[in-house]
Amino acid sequence: MRYAFCFPGQGAQEVGMGKALYDSFSSAKDVFDEADDTLSFNLTRTIFEGPDETLKLTAITQPAIMTMSVAVSRALEKEMGVKLSPLCGAGHSLGEYTALVVAKALSFRDAVELVHLRGTWMQEAAPQGTGAMAAILGLEADEVVAACAAVAPHMECQAANFNSPGQVVISGQVEFVEKAIAEAKKKGAKKTIPLNVSAPFHSRLMMPAAEKLKTQFESYTWSDPAWPVICNVSASPVSSVESIKKALFAQTYSPVRWADSVVKMTEDGVEAFLELGPGDVLSGLVKRCRKGLQVMAADSPEKLELMTKFLTA
Repeated sequence: MRYAFCFPGQGAQEVGMGKALYDSFSSAKDVFDEADDTLSFNLTRTIFEGPDETLKLTAITQPAIMTMSVAVSRALEKEMGVKLSPLCGAGHSLGEYTALVVAKALSFRDAVELVHLRGTWMQEAAPQGTGAMAAILGLEADEVVAACAAVAPHMECQAANFNSPGQVVISGQVEFVEKAIAEAKKKGAKKTIPLNVSAPFHSRLMMPAAEKLKTQFESYTWSDPAWPVICNVSASPVSSVESIKKALFAQTYSPVRWADSVVKMTEDGVEAFLELGPGDVLSGLVKRCRKGLQVMAADSPEKLELMTKFLTA
């Protein structure tokens, strides 16, 4: 069966994630140890022991989720003996960086440092309390875009995540997000949910972070990926170093087109989506984007065994 790997983004973190992998697989332990060594602080202890408030800090969350996800992929490959040969890969926001690591476009050591900086700069770009995000449920994507445009003509609020049909997240300045929520309700939104996030991700307020990342990209050695990675910003594959850098730069302040990415991958022949990393949020979104797909998530030794059986059947 032709499959794609997918990797979760911020919000999937949970205190204790990956501990069973760390204890069971030496290759997974090596990933956690490498993260600690690269960042020069004990990220692993925070992941395993918390506190939750620290793990939720953007500069900690991003390298933590990447470390967990890469540990899963390494265990699948090195301990379970699976040859990684997806048709393509994709990740949600931060997960796009993880997808590039697993596709060997960037080393884990460079990437975990990069996303630590990414999280730091994204938080600095919008001081606490100035930005907000909210999920809009039950409206078509173009209706949500129109609601934002009606109250924020200069993109003070914009669509940030097109997650699945009927689920769009908006992001921007607090007062304009509140106005967009009210406008969405007028248009018939079934539900609106303010999100407990520390910054207005994937909005124009993230431009300062994007500019810093653009410069930082040049500090690392990049390679063409081993398989196509579907980028968030265009829902199309990137297969060269320059296209990767451009996509990651734009992704910082542009919407995550996850629903379109899933459709693109299925149109290209993907029949199964395998989620590597904490939780199964993306698996749920995939099911809502396209019916009849095989979906699996692995974040523990037991689930890795099931995924291995599926891949080697």
